[in-house]
Amino acid sequence: MTIRIVRLGSARTRDEGSRLGTVRRPPRGIPKSEFSSGNWYDVWYPVLAPSAELMKSAFAAKTDKQWAAFFRKFRSEMKAPAASQSLDVLATLSKEANFSLGCYCADESHCHRSQLRALLLERGARVE
Repeated sequence: MTIRIVRLGSARTRDEGSRLGTVRRPPRGIPKSEFSSGNWYDVWYPVLAPSAELMKSAFAAKTDKQWAAFFRKFRSEMKAPAASQSLDVLATLSKEANFSLGCYCADESHCHRSQLRALLLERGARVE
């Protein structure tokens, strides 16, 4: 059993399980009825998304220093009780079920999902 970290909208892999969309907003222009069938997500889970204010800094980030600041602030946001508890639950579930977490960003190295991967691994999750 494992967690996969994916780009939302990409083709699903075999045995991927349910997709959780760790994004601030649903995909634009896509009817809600097509979120799952269009490989976006099965469950919207914004508690693990960067805050709207922090997203602004990500869109503006150009340098390694700016990205490092974004990641540092995101990790700080993930210390909030709801986010921290969610990460603990997902880490535990990763030992019993297949599921995936995702975001829209093309480049995982410049996306909060890279930090979600690290935070889950720090909690002992099984992450592919």
